Amino acid sequence: MTECNEQRWLFQELGYRKVEVDFGGGYLSSDGGGLILRELERDSGLLRDFSGCFIDYRDQRYVEHSVQELVSQRIHGLVLGYEDLNDHDHLRRDPVHGLICGKSDPLGQDRILERDKGKALAAPSTLNRLELGAQAIDARYQKIQPQPDKIQELLIKRGVKAIPRRSAEIVLDFDATDDPLHGSQEGAYFHGYYGDYCYLPLYCFCGNIPLLAELRDCKHDASDGTVEALQKIVPVIRQRFGRKVRIIVRADSGFARDAIMTWCEENGVFYCLGLARNERLGERLKGNFESLKADIKEAKVEMPCRSFTEFEYSTLKSWTEARRVIGKAEILPKGDNPRFIVTNLPEDGWNDPVQAARFEAAALYEKFYCARGDMENRIKEQQMDLFADRTSTHWMASNQLRLWFSAFAHLIMSTLQANVLKGTELAVASIGQIRLRLFKIAARLTVSVRRIHIELCSAYPLQALFALVHRRLCALPIAA
Repeated sequence: MTECNEQRWLFQELGYRKVEVDFGGGYLSSDGGGLILRELERDSGLLRDFSGCFIDYRDQRYVEHSVQELVSQRIHGLVLGYEDLNDHDHLRRDPVHGLICGKSDPLGQDRILERDKGKALAAPSTLNRLELGAQAIDARYQKIQPQPDKIQELLIKRGVKAIPRRSAEIVLDFDATDDPLHGSQEGAYFHGYYGDYCYLPLYCFCGNIPLLAELRDCKHDASDGTVEALQKIVPVIRQRFGRKVRIIVRADSGFARDAIMTWCEENGVFYCLGLARNERLGERLKGNFESLKADIKEAKVEMPCRSFTEFEYSTLKSWTEARRVIGKAEILPKGDNPRFIVTNLPEDGWNDPVQAARFEAAALYEKFYCARGDMENRIKEQQMDLFADRTSTHWMASNQLRLWFSAFAHLIMSTLQANVLKGTELAVASIGQIRLRLFKIAARLTVSVRRIHIELCSAYPLQALFALVHRRLCALPIAA
């Protein structure tokens, strides 16, 4: 009888030697550094608390995968770069992933069914039922139900807890972005600005810490839900930091709505918002542009050049009162570029010279308002590195759950950077870079009666950093 060998591939020879490649190296994992995530969960208890936001209607006598293990498998999979449920058909065989998710039998040798032997983790179909439980409880299949209000409350609570304790000023960045649809899904509407059928999720970040990830259809205004979000976020911030903490809402012109500004003014919250230009606003910069053009003509300045002015302004109908507006008159090689922001930050900086310098027109626009662009990078990270745009189920409720999975994955990574990677070469690295340089390490796992031994790749170039990360993790307090 002919015995078939494993498939091999020939590569370019090295001198007189052949170079052969096959997959016969045994069970190795490419995610050895992911063990850091297990230690981080021990210290934070974030996924334990997240799993507590689900109601499990399953008969526990027949349950092999707890809700916490399922949530951990899904979110840690996102952190480690696996966006699809189909990926878990292979990952469930990976003993390192089993260990990361808290499985007592990471090799899967004690599974009940013979077909599941060697597969410690849940199959894609089980994870799919976890996600679809957000839509409805099926008497037979969907028996794990998320509680949306509790999940949203937990994200805000744990996000606020991650903000540095001694912060005297907290800036909340709001933005909406497009999330293109994957076909005929629930909530499918065409968005004229983005030119596609999409969702329009609303995000709120404090630095790189996610506080809100709300999935919405795109038929409403980009700022819809902001007041409701502030009503939930601001009390949690004040409970932790006290009422004296200064809270500033920062967003683009899509959020310069009277309802948002009025709520902030009535609740002692400050704002700095972009303001869409119009003919009346343009008239207020006419003198600035004339002066700049005269200076260019007399060779006093060169393009690009700009000047700032500020004034009280109110719309004809939509605003209830006049507000402080700062205008930027900028001349670029391609033409005039007028820009505006509206704010209730006081020009005198509460009689503090340092704050007054921050809130002077040019500084407020260039150094404070323009810094909101970094929030767009955080959204890109969540969509590109943590797959927040993988909202491809038919139902919005299930897609909202996927968005929360990505948001909690982001919170894990921001916590890692703040508590463990501070002062290292990865302190301000992107999530994708941290994954590549810290988590993607070849590993071999062996299990004996007394220990689980994991051998990492000897050629891994950042061993000193890995050792430092381990020391810092060991020094963190264990979650209660």
